Amino acid sequence: MRRLTNTRRKIAAVSSLALLAVPLAACSQDESTGTSTDQSSSSQKAPEPVAEIEALQGDTTAIALDKGFTDALTQLKLTPGVVADAKLQDGSLIFPITGGNVTVFEPGEVSPYVIGQVQHENSGLSLTAGDTTVELTNFNVDPGVSRVYGDVAVNGKTAVTNAYLFKLDGRTLKPLETQGSDAILEGTKVEISDVAAPLLNDTFKTDAVKPGLLVGIAKITVNTQSAS
Repeated sequence: MRRLTNTRRKIAAVSSLALLAVPLAACSQDESTGTSTDQSSSSQKAPEPVAEIEALQGDTTAIALDKGFTDALTQLKLTPGVVADAKLQDGSLIFPITGGNVTVFEPGEVSPYVIGQVQHENSGLSLTAGDTTVELTNFNVDPGVSRVYGDVAVNGKTAVTNAYLFKLDGRTLKPLETQGSDAILEGTKVEISDVAAPLLNDTFKTDAVKPGLLVGIAKITVNTQSAS
């Protein structure tokens, strides 16, 4: 396979981060070929990635909060806030990207064809009602299954770690943009998972939080020069 330059490989990998929002678990191979799982062809060369970022870092994942979500919080008398390094600015939650990696294969060669993780350590979202505060932190995006995992604490005590908190839907994703050394992907829908919904309902004594509730639209900004 033709060797790509480091810059082109980084841009290609960042571009494929668009697939964070697509249900990649459903992106199986063309069953008529049977090439990626056929064990009988031992001489077949293992697929090579077309692009990869081995050490992902900088900049941010921002979520522009949907009005339906903020209205739901108001009705539930929940006050949103941020934890540690996260920010809440102009209606958007902003989480610094702190690490991870992404490897991309040609679609159809392996399934899922985007694997890795995008980490957001030491930041998160808080929801407070009365004397109860829930913190969702340390988000880890898994592009292979279009899920966001994270830790949950209630009033400072850990309730669960590495829980499936959000699901991602990229059907409204915009084309990749570049600004200097930054690659920008915007348009991914972030929704409450069917695991997080009952957890929040149990904690806040309600049944109003529904799986699939739209939290907002994600904007991922990656500094390609900082990746190695």
